[in-house]
Amino acid sequence: MSQEVTALACDLMARPSVTPRDEGCQDVIGQRLAACGFTTESMIFADTTNLWARRGQQAPLFCFAGHTDVVPTGPLEQWHTPPFEPTIVDGMLYGRGAADMKGSLAAMVIATERFVKAHPDHQGSIAFLITSDEEGPFINGTPKVIETLEARDEKITWALVGEPSSTSKLGDVVKNGRRGSLTANICIKGTQGHVAYPHLADNPIHRFAPALHELVGITWDQGNDFFPPTSMQVANINGGTGASNVIPGTLEVMINFRYSTEVTAEQLIERLESVLNKHQLNFTIDWVFNGLPFLTADGPLYHATLSAVEDVAGYRPQALTTGGTSDGRFIAPTGAQVIELGPINATIHKVNECVKVDDLEQLALMYQRLLEKLLCR
Repeated sequence: MSQEVTALACDLMARPSVTPRDEGCQDVIGQRLAACGFTTESMIFADTTNLWARRGQQAPLFCFAGHTDVVPTGPLEQWHTPPFEPTIVDGMLYGRGAADMKGSLAAMVIATERFVKAHPDHQGSIAFLITSDEEGPFINGTPKVIETLEARDEKITWALVGEPSSTSKLGDVVKNGRRGSLTANICIKGTQGHVAYPHLADNPIHRFAPALHELVGITWDQGNDFFPPTSMQVANINGGTGASNVIPGTLEVMINFRYSTEVTAEQLIERLESVLNKHQLNFTIDWVFNGLPFLTADGPLYHATLSAVEDVAGYRPQALTTGGTSDGRFIAPTGAQVIELGPINATIHKVNECVKVDDLEQLALMYQRLLEKLLCR
């Protein structure tokens, strides 16, 4: 089997593009796309580099979406091979970004080159939306590009995000939606004092404990056929001065909701704040909206993706909405259908991140087959 995808993946992986750095990855991708008829546009917002490349001006517009940034390496001494020196051992490609998601980017590019060569007069248009700020604060990346595209009425019809969706074998799972994410940064205010004189202080930890007990017992919704029930988790809780004889004056709590389409962010906010008010807490909250839930339960993209995987792999994938968030949450609100298909996710963000070489080549075939199904009718 040809290893064109692996060669390009290695070129990208050798560039230490830890968020928000791109280290020239988008130049490599842009040059290859320009060679097969794409118009490329670099969109730089603050510290983030983004690439928008498009071939064709007609609808429908199919968009490959992904990111060139990677997470930090972690302890270098725990890597079997240097993280930014891609290495193949026993058919596995090792290095930071192998699965998340420079392997997917390479498969997207190779698939597109092959498709355009075979179908130079394809229907519709093909685009790439690539950012260097997906693993970071996600402020100046995909959201800003989408804002720019919306302002000029440039609409994506279908988006394929190359996040590592697979679980046990390539293509066994595609993500056809994601839960919403909402974070509450809460400050509970009390009165600092000496632990020997509690009547002269007001312990915010003690105050908050009954409210927390009530919150963790709430069933926020029942979920539905596509989403599990909404989950509320305490992610961080901090209070105290570090001294054993001081009652703290404040308590800081971070709570995150991963929520289904059965409830809105506004309903979650109202219910949580009502519990805090019920317990007569003196508090402030900074709400952070990380992304709305989205679902592509039907339509051309959904069916074409499942069919493309089956054509190449011989089995039909399962469509799930589990896991974290992706940049698909910024694309879906425009009305685009969004789905995620990528490598096995077992080693993402870990030391010794790796992907099967054969999987990368097979992934390119899946992407190419998807383009054929959507743009060659």
